[in-house]
Amino acid sequence: MISKTKALEAASAKAESLKADTIEAAKQGTETATATFEHAQVNVKEGVQRAMKTAEQMAQFSQGNVEAMMKSSQILATGLTDISKLMAATAKASMEESMATFKALTSVKSFKEAIDLQTSFARTSVEKAMTESGKLTEHSLKLAEQAFAPISARVNAAVETFS
Repeated sequence: MISKTKALEAASAKAESLKADTIEAAKQGTETATATFEHAQVNVKEGVQRAMKTAEQMAQFSQGNVEAMMKSSQILATGLTDISKLMAATAKASMEESMATFKALTSVKSFKEAIDLQTSFARTSVEKAMTESGKLTEHSLKLAEQAFAPISARVNAAVETFS
């Protein structure tokens, strides 16, 4: 009987040992799972924060784009107004010169004097047209450069920001 009792005690001790090992393994598994879950939770939180920051940056950048377009439009509108004034002044001066030449033609005393006056008027008109055309081209190119400057600056900012 002693051997039966010893066998039972040995089996009971072995069962207790297995039970303790199982509890310890379960405890370690739970700790590992908890640590993994907490790490995943931190990673998800960081990812959401980065996504929010990126969304905020994109919104700010888009606001800058809208502001650049507004500024560009204002520059263009002002420049076109200036060019229109220049063209109106040129047309007015041309009309005044035409009227002066017409008045002068009504008081000429000879056909040669009329031809000379008309030739002089034509030459002067062509020269002024060429000069004014050059001025208009210069103003237009300058306006295009000024109006595109804010947009160009945004393109450069985009390249620097997103590269």
